[in-house]
Amino acid sequence: MGLKKRIIPCLDIKDGRTVKGINFVGLRDAGDPVELAKQYAAQGADELCFLDITATVEKRDTLVPLVREIAAVLNIPFTVGGGINDVTLAKEIIKAGADKVAINSAAVKRPELISELAAELGSQCVVVAVDTKRVQNDSDNGRNINKIEINDKAKPSLLRLRSAQADGLTNKVFVAGGRIETNLETIAWCEECERRGAGEILLTSMDHDGVKNGFALEITDLISRKLNIPIIASGGGGTAAHFEELFKDTHASAGLAASIFHFGELPVPELKRQLVEAGVEIRILST
Repeated sequence: MGLKKRIIPCLDIKDGRTVKGINFVGLRDAGDPVELAKQYAAQGADELCFLDITATVEKRDTLVPLVREIAAVLNIPFTVGGGINDVTLAKEIIKAGADKVAINSAAVKRPELISELAAELGSQCVVVAVDTKRVQNDSDNGRNINKIEINDKAKPSLLRLRSAQADGLTNKVFVAGGRIETNLETIAWCEECERRGAGEILLTSMDHDGVKNGFALEITDLISRKLNIPIIASGGGGTAAHFEELFKDTHASAGLAASIFHFGELPVPELKRQLVEAGVEIRILST
């Protein structure tokens, strides 16, 4: 029996409030993060993720006092990201009550930060968030894609991915809250993060974010098979069936979602009930 799969509500924070958009834009208010955190913990969420989504763009630190307030009401692991660009701030966030820190733009800008955090905090505390989007291929990207080993005996999801690549699309890493495209190919960057000491990858498909049509199964499966650290899939979870697909068709360790939980479309207990009925190994609160 493998490790039980995790369900992780994500609280995207802007100006001290929880917000949620579609494809990283069109944000709308989703409530008070402290109240939501308490609610999700009581409902049996396995972990929480708190992302200060404008900290990097606004060039400011994460809201440490809010982190402290949220952590005070939780009895489950809690990841915090947004504007973390050095070990000092990361240690302050852990001291405020977070179990893990998530870095994204700062890791792309200076990959050594991953190793520094792993050395200081331990790899188990270091999550690298990777925002990925499919874009038109160029000649350099084409050379990167050709290095990815996918054979004809691969499962259908991988063959679909290869088909997409053949159509001139590749997966690129974006930073600054999805605003800036980098020259990094997503799979190669995830492998680099693991080599440098990341304990987990939080993989968000920008193409799927907020649209609730299902997770990005192809790239999630490929990355979760190539890496030896847990992959948290984010972007597109809209129904229990989407989470079932994620856990049965990929090696992802966890599914992260926001709007379906924030707006009451699919409460955590109901999602877990349906997953158990579908044969997915998941933690259930004892009554």
